[in-house]
Amino acid sequence: MPPPVQPVRPVFVNLGPRSYLVQVGRDLLKTLGEEVNKKLPDRVKCAVVTDSNVGPLYAETVLESLRSAGKEPHLITVPAGESSKSLSWSESVLGEMVRAGLDRKSFVVALGGGVIGDLGGFCAAVYQRGIPYVQVPTTVLSQVDSSVGGKTGVNLPAAKNMVGCFHQPVHVVADVDTLDSLPKREWNEGFAEIIKHAAIRDASMFDAIKNIADGKGDLVALIRRNISIKAAIVEADEFETIGTRALLNFGHTLGHAIEAAAGYGKLLHGEAISLGLRAASWLSAQISDLTAEDHDKIVSLLKRFDLPVRLSDDFDTEELMRIARMDKKFENGKIRFVLLRKPGDAYVCKDVIEGHLKQALEELRK
Repeated sequence: MPPPVQPVRPVFVNLGPRSYLVQVGRDLLKTLGEEVNKKLPDRVKCAVVTDSNVGPLYAETVLESLRSAGKEPHLITVPAGESSKSLSWSESVLGEMVRAGLDRKSFVVALGGGVIGDLGGFCAAVYQRGIPYVQVPTTVLSQVDSSVGGKTGVNLPAAKNMVGCFHQPVHVVADVDTLDSLPKREWNEGFAEIIKHAAIRDASMFDAIKNIADGKGDLVALIRRNISIKAAIVEADEFETIGTRALLNFGHTLGHAIEAAAGYGKLLHGEAISLGLRAASWLSAQISDLTAEDHDKIVSLLKRFDLPVRLSDDFDTEELMRIARMDKKFENGKIRFVLLRKPGDAYVCKDVIEGHLKQALEELRK
């Protein structure tokens, strides 16, 4: 008989009274209720927020697990896609929570990808001035990035993540089995954030990423490694006040602008970030110490996951700049732009000007 699978050690996110565990492994949805009871033993009613893609696959397993643990879950399903991450859909979810009889002793379970995590977390943060929530991320992108760190929010038509607040989850369950149901395009987009983590904090991870691209390697270990990187950065700068957490924005200044200009949902988040990563890497080679060879390695790795590295001529440079100026990373007209000195060594540069961004956008068209 093969040896039993050993449980993967959870990642502990150390934030004092707001600390929590991130469980990483396989076949974890069935024991979700047990884990929730460890953290929220006295809370019974809950909303399980999911979308029209994820709900049919995993909602019943989650609901049954919660019921078996003595909870009273109420399922709330929104349409799949970025358009649900909005003020109007948050109002719909909050209304459903009221109709279900949730009160300040209730909690929320966010079951889905980044959109659901952000939307469910935002609704938990504002419902009766804040109730706990549990993240159950079901995409590569949400497992390695958005489910950890407590950033919740929704988009405005003109700008991404413009409305929101910090509200840490009380528990995160990253069941890697849920990734088996992802369409190839959504699987690939998550690796933009994984490549970003390697670029800013752990260059040795590039080899592990290549192994996954080749159909080899340990996916659970890679997911856990990325969560650990995100957790360490969040622990150092929970509310993004000293600059450390800003390193996670590598590739995001232009990436978010491209995503918004395309129209939310037309480019997946990771696809837009891939373009932003190429632009930021190119600028790092122009005005910082990144070598052209290391820039090419990052771009090559993005291509391994069929991520876009060329900007369509359909995008207008001035429109992209207009959107970028609304980004939270612009402060008093100055850009806090993340560059690389070398792979694994990122920093926030205040010397990047709009002219540099325009040059990077033109480079992306080549």
